[in-house]
Amino acid sequence: MDVPNALAHTAHVAGALAAVLLLALAGRGAARRLRQPEVVGEVTVGLLAGPAVIAAFGETSLDTVLPGPVFDALKFVGEAGLVLYLVGLAHKLRVGPDRPARRTAGWVVAGALVPPLCAGALLAGWILLTGDTAARGNAPLPSFVLMLAVAMTITAVPVMSRILTDRGMSRSAAGQTALTAAIAIDAVGWLLLTVAIGLGAGDPSGSLASLRALLLGLLCAAAVRYGLRTRPAREFCAHLPGTAAVVLGATALAVALAMEHLGMTAVVGAALVGFAIPGDAGAPWARAVSSVSRAGRALAPVFFVVTGVTVLSGAFSTAPWSLIAWAVVLGCAAKILGGYAGARLGGLPHGTARQVGILVNTRGLTELIVLQAGHAAGVLSAPVVLALTVMALATTTMTGPLLNLHARAGRRPEHGKLPLQTESGVR
Repeated sequence: MDVPNALAHTAHVAGALAAVLLLALAGRGAARRLRQPEVVGEVTVGLLAGPAVIAAFGETSLDTVLPGPVFDALKFVGEAGLVLYLVGLAHKLRVGPDRPARRTAGWVVAGALVPPLCAGALLAGWILLTGDTAARGNAPLPSFVLMLAVAMTITAVPVMSRILTDRGMSRSAAGQTALTAAIAIDAVGWLLLTVAIGLGAGDPSGSLASLRALLLGLLCAAAVRYGLRTRPAREFCAHLPGTAAVVLGATALAVALAMEHLGMTAVVGAALVGFAIPGDAGAPWARAVSSVSRAGRALAPVFFVVTGVTVLSGAFSTAPWSLIAWAVVLGCAAKILGGYAGARLGGLPHGTARQVGILVNTRGLTELIVLQAGHAAGVLSAPVVLALTVMALATTTMTGPLLNLHARAGRRPEHGKLPLQTESGVR
């Protein structure tokens, strides 16, 4: 590519990236006006941007706006943003909040994990019974069933954290219990995701390649963990946090892309690096991790647009409404009822248990990451990804209204006022 063409290509990529970020800004603004988490508007606008252009102007118009080389560059930027964001997310899952009673948290984990796993298996069974070959795809049956089960279990820790902070519930019994359970559930979910992707290889050579990729990721993660604990690394992170963030981000990208090259999805590599970072209190690398996560979060809208173009554009015409309805109903019922039952078995009162059930039903961005991994590995078909994307958006969107409804239901008749939610609970 000569210099003028290279400059034109760079300018085209920069323009497309700016347009995507402006769309995300508009989506966040719309979500705020609707009193929804910003990520809901950002995700919705990003996912629908590509399909909307195709529906309005035809596929050739999208090819003109985003020709192959430009789209490939955006795809890389989106994947890089996803990897960087996952480093911070996985580290947050490792550190976690202040711990509630172990027995209570254990029951909530069981309630919000086992029923959704069963719900995913039920959804897979329904797809098999209907004979919908487009939704079934070509993945091996064990991998397909397990991936659907994992997709149903996910709870979005970042979105839940934001909801708890905005509502002053981050130190309440319901907030602490739900967030602790979500962290444990998602940690199990990532492990099962790795197994599902490995099973999706379908033959011994493919499984061996996935195992090699996983071993590489584990070795790199161990190197990151023990390297950060050395005195030179601590001093480097303390005195040069910006440079440390660049090194950490580059390391995460290298591990993720290497694992992807060997046959494992990049998100697993990013998660392994994030989990490997020690969760020491006041650690000098905390600022570097935070900077890496913020950079990834800023680029995440590109991932939504790319996903909308590559996965959802063709899925709208092939995904039956019955599949979408079943995904939403099973997803909500399993999480809300399971989380409520677990909280009650753990000794929480009825009102607090209802809040826990509502909170663990939040799926958000984390669900979309799992779906992208399943689709990239060839385990989940486009119609199933669409159905589960609608489920993720629906469950996240309903969290705020359901919490409001719960507050109104707990109104004291003699005063006619809503209870005041504070950091320590309801008073």
